[in-house]
Amino acid sequence: MWLNNLRFPGEEPARDILVEGMAIVDSRASSEGGDDGLSFDGALVFPGLINSHDHLDFNLFPALANGVYADYRDWGRDIHTINKSTIDAVLQIPQPLRVLWGVYKNLLNGFTTVVNHGVRLNVPLGLVTVFQDCHNLHSVGFERNWRWKLNRPLRDHHPFVLHTGEGTDGRSEREIDQLLRWNLFRRPLIGVHGVAMTEEQAAAFRALVWCPASNYSLLNRTAPIAKLKRRVPIVFGTDSTLTAGWNSWAQIRQARNEGAMTDAELLATLTTAPAAVWRLANRGELAKGSRADLVIARPKGGTAGSAYDAGTQSGMDAFFGLDPEDLLLVLHEGRILLFDVSIRDMLMEAGMGDLDFDFTRCGRKYVVGDVPGLMAEIKDYYPAARFPSMLTE
Repeated sequence: MWLNNLRFPGEEPARDILVEGMAIVDSRASSEGGDDGLSFDGALVFPGLINSHDHLDFNLFPALANGVYADYRDWGRDIHTINKSTIDAVLQIPQPLRVLWGVYKNLLNGFTTVVNHGVRLNVPLGLVTVFQDCHNLHSVGFERNWRWKLNRPLRDHHPFVLHTGEGTDGRSEREIDQLLRWNLFRRPLIGVHGVAMTEEQAAAFRALVWCPASNYSLLNRTAPIAKLKRRVPIVFGTDSTLTAGWNSWAQIRQARNEGAMTDAELLATLTTAPAAVWRLANRGELAKGSRADLVIARPKGGTAGSAYDAGTQSGMDAFFGLDPEDLLLVLHEGRILLFDVSIRDMLMEAGMGDLDFDFTRCGRKYVVGDVPGLMAEIKDYYPAARFPSMLTE
């Protein structure tokens, strides 16, 4: 299947991409192409994004914060006192439903791989890749017996992932020192948040997951990425709706507005950098031999009948200006998981199968599986559940 007349973020010449099975097998300049395949009028194409931090079963929570906190411990104590009834109500939803909704949250935002933090989950097959090949500890403050778990003999090579430096006080910085001092066997560490992290501390980690929206929600400050990026690879995480918004693109723009990274560096935190950090083979780029995880999107200003409008946003502004409603097509392992109503006829004419059987319509998007049914079942358990307006318009 040729996907024709596509533009990479920040690049001008249009390209065509050939997908066969689960892989990208060829690419060509659009000027060299023919009439075969699907034509997207210069829409953006980019690798399926990689979300390096989410709690998949926490994405039906509303944002819970009652002020600005010194660290995650203060936040945890506060919400379990003031917001206990809300927490109990959400936890009445069976975990499989909460996990499935968390997976769909990522798909609807253009993530084709997501790293789950927490207990190992049973995840639905046939949707996005959920990465769990790591040892998850919550934090030095909340993980019982963390020293033993970190240093237990005969551990495999997988990294240890934990919230660290999640605060603005001296205790949060000292907590990182404590973790490093007790990492007796020099296990590979991937830190999450790192708001209190110093450059010296950063050098001891394999990577740092940056979650700016979550940090500002709880702490009104985020990690000093402009300094830390010199000492440790940075990857991007959304966290869950418990501490950050549903629209991951708004979070990405928030990161851009920090000015701590170039546009190319920030794009890399969502693509090539996490592919390297998590050792995900053949992901994070659109190269020959890469897995066919990719997203096609209409930049702001495009109309329903046209994929692209060059007169509005261009260059990297077009990429960072996206929102979930702008996604036209999401492929995971070469399989269509989501498409916009504006390209339905084109897909049908190309013989893409019985779309009405495999997909359900949610607003202007067709999504694989029964998303409306899932939302209705969730509301049976938790009537106060709120879903993105793009799914019900």
